[in-house]
Amino acid sequence: MPEARVSPRERLVLTAIIELYIATGEPVASQAVARLFADREGLSSATLRNVMAALGEAGLLEQPHTSAGRVPTAAAFRYYVEQITQPDRMIAGAQTPGLDAMPPGVPSLASGGLGPSQMSEARREQIEESFAGVASSNDYLERTSHVLALLSSGLGVALASSTASQVLEHIHFSRLSTGRVLAVLVTQAGAVQDRVLALDRELTHVELETAARYLNENFRGWPIERIRAEVARRVQLEQAAYQQMLASIEELCRKGALAGGEAGPAIFVDGMANLIAAEVDRERLRQLLVALEAKQRLVELLTAYVDGRQQEVRVVVGLDESSPAMQDLVLIGAPARLGGASLGTVAVIAPTRIQYQEMIQAVRYIARLSERLLEVPAD
Repeated sequence: MPEARVSPRERLVLTAIIELYIATGEPVASQAVARLFADREGLSSATLRNVMAALGEAGLLEQPHTSAGRVPTAAAFRYYVEQITQPDRMIAGAQTPGLDAMPPGVPSLASGGLGPSQMSEARREQIEESFAGVASSNDYLERTSHVLALLSSGLGVALASSTASQVLEHIHFSRLSTGRVLAVLVTQAGAVQDRVLALDRELTHVELETAARYLNENFRGWPIERIRAEVARRVQLEQAAYQQMLASIEELCRKGALAGGEAGPAIFVDGMANLIAAEVDRERLRQLLVALEAKQRLVELLTAYVDGRQQEVRVVVGLDESSPAMQDLVLIGAPARLGGASLGTVAVIAPTRIQYQEMIQAVRYIARLSERLLEVPAD
């Protein structure tokens, strides 16, 4: 719903309803909203019922049963997210008395709660402790899925980029025949890739051994994408004494010795039991499991919604375009980077009744943690 069509009073009431629903999980009755605004002039029970009816007609609230309270729609959650992810704006009613009675633990936007870029010291320490001992990109992504599942009570997902999952552990070259070399590449994820390279110039057995030793000693633990660029850079900078060796290595790299593998990117998923526990409709649960257990579907979902070239968190409310069974789910994801290159995507998939500000902060913090945990040593 366009912002121009939502009055300040409607925004105030809608925010209160959303935060009450997030806190309780129950349809919100007008009496519950009225108690929040008991001391606020002009917001009587009758007025609140009229405002809620208007929000319902606008598609922002729905009523599950005739006698039940109201539940925010996906459009309402999208509108709410737009407000809390814009740091220079707050929903009308911020710092207005009458909203101090929100349930404990709810970071109420309407009562001047945590901004989107803030995080409590206790939560930062919890996250830092959870990542203790992580030393490789594979460990980081796997640990991320587990930590986000715990924090969100939803599904934690970490997807390696097509090149980030390719981190060099070891490489070996063998001469097959004139102009043909076998490259055997082992990644830190445990994948073994064999390639036959057709070279433009002949390399001796000694040159091949020297090239492999140089790559293994200087670039073990580096993302393969960065190795290719760094070798090309060093060819330009190194002294003439190293020019021939580096030229041999560049030839091998250029012909595909360090190309990415054909297998799909690694994906780590944790917390499926959280979603199973939250879904009571057996048929919808079955459809949801079918949608989420196909890991290729998750890969497509993260690739479609989270741009690895951007730095910010992306929030997508209602994933029904991907699958009707996912219409009541929200995706909160962000790209993780390492040394300027894409490492992958970290994300939470959870019911729309989630603590948005808290999870946006956590996803952002964990995504940025990759640079500090996995620093590539400078030359």
